[in-house]
Amino acid sequence: MRRFGEFHSRCLELLDEWREGSAPWFIPRSVCYEFLRVSTHPGVFRDPFTANEALKLIDSLLAAPGATMLVATDCHAAVLRQTLDELPHLRGSIMHDLHIAVLMREHGISRIVTRDLGFHRFAFLTVIDPLR
Repeated sequence: MRRFGEFHSRCLELLDEWREGSAPWFIPRSVCYEFLRVSTHPGVFRDPFTANEALKLIDSLLAAPGATMLVATDCHAAVLRQTLDELPHLRGSIMHDLHIAVLMREHGISRIVTRDLGFHRFAFLTVIDPLR
């Protein structure tokens, strides 16, 4: 098995717990594409996945009983507008996180498991560090 960083073991444990459980958990579509981008990039990993290997992993996650891919609904634009009205200073790279936060908000999901400290700026989210 490939190892991708110092936090790999703990994060794999969490993913296995979620995959084996029946509790609902969610993966934004954009995160799937970001995983494809990073995990197949030879400039990031010495032994990157092929696109098919990476997609197979995503498929295995989405096959879990509680897993759902988050996609935009008809109210996405309104939730985006609301969020940008609350946080008008957002710029640049945070827009990827904004997209994830808006998807979560429009689906009524308020808890995110991530080490990305940028999500703390969204007051409607509770950020859970998977290593704590």
